[in-house]
Amino acid sequence: MKTKLNDEDLIRQHFTTNPNACFEELYNRYVGKVYNRCLSMTKDSEKAQDYTHDIFIRTFDRLDRFQEKSTFSTWLYSISFNYCLDQIKVARRLPMSNLDGQQGYQFADIQEKESLEERLQLLNQALQQLSPMEASLLRLKYQQGLPIQQIAQQLGLQESAVKMRLKRSRQKAHQLYLTAAKR
Repeated sequence: MKTKLNDEDLIRQHFTTNPNACFEELYNRYVGKVYNRCLSMTKDSEKAQDYTHDIFIRTFDRLDRFQEKSTFSTWLYSISFNYCLDQIKVARRLPMSNLDGQQGYQFADIQEKESLEERLQLLNQALQQLSPMEASLLRLKYQQGLPIQQIAQQLGLQESAVKMRLKRSRQKAHQLYLTAAKR
């Protein structure tokens, strides 16, 4: 009879030799608990399902980073909590609404539409004048909505460095925007 390995032993013994089986076993052990965590935070079963799926993909992608400083379940719950919290923050910053075809979205007048297009062009010009790193930082933060911690991990920087570079990049983009607007 096969004895059930604890999470840490399962990862140590099977992650490199049979990653799919390792992932499937961990998924089966924790999918219900992660879903319940997501549901308790979002109060939306559809979002909870989506978030659960995303969390397991992220966890599997980062499984090689699991250092056993805590139990796997604690590590997974931490990832789950932080992911849900990040998604909730993004949703508050960028509210979404269903487009059911009943609402008419029209610009108040042609001048307002032209003004918006002009501002977007000026912003795009400003972004093009930034260094690739500055533009990338701003896009990661404001287009993709990534948290500082995740940007720091992606770029291999300290969080404080990311914050300072974001601040400087925003200031530089703002100055370039204002300069372009004066022309």
